[in-house]
Amino acid sequence: MQKDIIELAQQVGQALHARHWLAATAESCTGGGVAYAITTISGSSAWFDRSFVTYTNEAKQQMLGVQSDTLQRYGAVSEAVVKEMTAGVLAHSQANIAVAISGIAGPTGGSDEKPVGTVWIAWQTTNGQTYSQHYLFSGDREQVRLQAIREALQGLLLYSK
Repeated sequence: MQKDIIELAQQVGQALHARHWLAATAESCTGGGVAYAITTISGSSAWFDRSFVTYTNEAKQQMLGVQSDTLQRYGAVSEAVVKEMTAGVLAHSQANIAVAISGIAGPTGGSDEKPVGTVWIAWQTTNGQTYSQHYLFSGDREQVRLQAIREALQGLLLYSK
């Protein structure tokens, strides 16, 4: 894991700890990378509750309550899906803030509508605030995933203050 990502995870931990908040994650294309970055920090159990790696549509439905209609209408890589993922994380955890990521890291899986590098990230807090962002990252699979992890952590830091 890159040093800047670990430093960012430390900053997230400090912000969450100061608010007495817990975070939780739902990850698809990053495969648990955000949770990995967070748990490299000693003492992160004081501010990190759990992670859901929901790589398939079935996992998103079973573990997070993402609706099949939402998946069919918008596809797994969509704002609607990541918003349902964050809601599912908060419903199935003790977290005060959740982040969800779904994307196409490549090198296959892209389309004209959703090319490789397309990523949606959403953040939601238990006080009802929801934020989402669409990204089009460049680079190979690892670079797309690292950029998504970095942005997910940036959002956790921003929205936990």
